[in-house]
Amino acid sequence: MSRSQLKLLIENGNIKRNDAVVREPSYIVKEGEIYLVSILSIQSKKFKPENIDIKIVYEDKDLIVINKEAGMVTHPAPGNEDGTLVNALLHHSKNNLSNINDNSRPGIVHRLDKDTSGLMLVAKNNESHLKLSEQFKAHSITRKYEAIVWGYPKKQTIEGYIERNKKNRKKMSLNNKGNGKYSKTEINLKENFEIASLVECKLYTGRTHQVRLHMTSINSPLVGDKLYGKSKINQYGKAKSTFNKFLILKNFNRQALHASHIGFIHPTQKKIMQFDSKLPEDMGNLLDLLLKY
Repeated sequence: MSRSQLKLLIENGNIKRNDAVVREPSYIVKEGEIYLVSILSIQSKKFKPENIDIKIVYEDKDLIVINKEAGMVTHPAPGNEDGTLVNALLHHSKNNLSNINDNSRPGIVHRLDKDTSGLMLVAKNNESHLKLSEQFKAHSITRKYEAIVWGYPKKQTIEGYIERNKKNRKKMSLNNKGNGKYSKTEINLKENFEIASLVECKLYTGRTHQVRLHMTSINSPLVGDKLYGKSKINQYGKAKSTFNKFLILKNFNRQALHASHIGFIHPTQKKIMQFDSKLPEDMGNLLDLLLKY
């Protein structure tokens, strides 16, 4: 079982310590304690293939590189079991995807948030899945994102530890105390539009919400990010000369984040593969409006 599955067992009351239910995943066990673990047998669910259009950038017998559109969920989850990228991939590949994740996330080696667009790697067999996963774990895969952010961030490298937010389980938190997983992002400014900027973010690690959290930490949250940095935005709407830009930016309806580059070693051919993706139409239109106003 994965760590997250074991944690759910604890939080759902499936673990007893000396006949009393224990619900603290962080508790350190002590010698002499007796535990009873109740594990429910769960049937692996097979998701249905759906004829949904997806943009294939590259494909061979081992893997697929896709350009995911914003708004598409990566894999099925309770309450959202169809219309996902996995449903589309199952149809496209005729069920020819890796099944390492016990068929809950066939082919999925890494994820992009629902409202993030861009390049994703998909494994068509278990050997490729394992070898690609090893590269992600070793942080040897090259990944770059382009983002439209508030403010005028300087070229810099952001580091810190990312952990689950203790007050809001949907959010992550950044700290320098060593709690959670280490993260590192290099920020390069591409273009400035007075109260907003287009930046390139090179990832040295790939943590949940990494770019969104790192940009918020330097007071330049992503435009359209409804989860992070909302309290930092209104300062940019105070000047009359840039108020039109402020309204345009504030009405952008998703986080302006696009996975623009991915580079890796092919799992069987052993050659370096690199792919790039231009900004999607909505982000391109936003930049055009910023230039106009």
